[in-house]
Amino acid sequence: MSTPMRRQYLDIKRQYPECILFFRLGDFYETFDDDAKIVSEVCDVVLTSRPVGDNQRVPLAGVPYHSVEGYLARLVKAGYKVAVAEQVSEAGNGLVDRAVRQVVTAGTITDPSMLDEDRNNYLVAVAFNSRGTEAGVAYCDITTGEFAAAQFEDHSAGSVERKVGEELSRLHPSELITADWELVNTDLGGLVESLGSIVSSVEAWQVEQETARESLQRHFHVSSLDGFGLQRSPQAIRAAAAIVAYLAAMQPAALPQLTSLHSYTPHDYMTLDEFTRRNLELTETIRGGRVQGSLLGVLDETATPALVIVSAKLA
Repeated sequence: MSTPMRRQYLDIKRQYPECILFFRLGDFYETFDDDAKIVSEVCDVVLTSRPVGDNQRVPLAGVPYHSVEGYLARLVKAGYKVAVAEQVSEAGNGLVDRAVRQVVTAGTITDPSMLDEDRNNYLVAVAFNSRGTEAGVAYCDITTGEFAAAQFEDHSAGSVERKVGEELSRLHPSELITADWELVNTDLGGLVESLGSIVSSVEAWQVEQETARESLQRHFHVSSLDGFGLQRSPQAIRAAAAIVAYLAAMQPAALPQLTSLHSYTPHDYMTLDEFTRRNLELTETIRGGRVQGSLLGVLDETATPALVIVSAKLA
């Protein structure tokens, strides 16, 4: 029979099957089983084992709680999500209660030490209508509170998909949320892979039209979304609601940061495809992918008033 702590660990792990589970034990966060093997390899920590009952031992890898940010950063950079389970009751007789307080993903990082100070850390959501002739794109940066959404429309589904691709290239999301569609059913897979975006999802019911609208109204404490300029943008509403739903599940403490929603149209910005952006070395160099040496890096070094071509508003 397994120990009580092992059963507690497995109960929490079942709730977060796609995440590496950091399980707080005193001064350490412990990981077990396959999670431990990943942590050992990615974070270069010793892989040991722990007895869990009935003469059974399982792989174990632990990291100190006071330096956990560095290990989280390595795992997120490697494309993993990490659920952090904290001790939520006082130690004493019997098993200490534990619960996941946050899930750290590429688009939900809040610790400045884990972020690239030279660029925004965008969490982006995309929603399509059933015919693919309308799409909503919403993005946020929870470290700054920036939250915006737009709708793209055309008679051709292929044209809408192309416009979405251009917007993803402009935003360069660290994490992309899909709603009720799958990346494999589009031509966006190659682009998303080249951008290095982590792909996540929310459940389809969370972005049904009426549910999405009500979700945003509750979040902003308003009776209508008209004040945000979203009267005729149902897909933009659905995409914005996907972000709120995802943060509610993964990083609920970040939701109060989103105090307003800015609507915009694609014509507000100059869009360049990914090939052009790379060749112009606007935000990173072709060789090495570094900000230093790119146009953005040069502007930063010289403190020249920035005409930011990547997202310049058209006159």
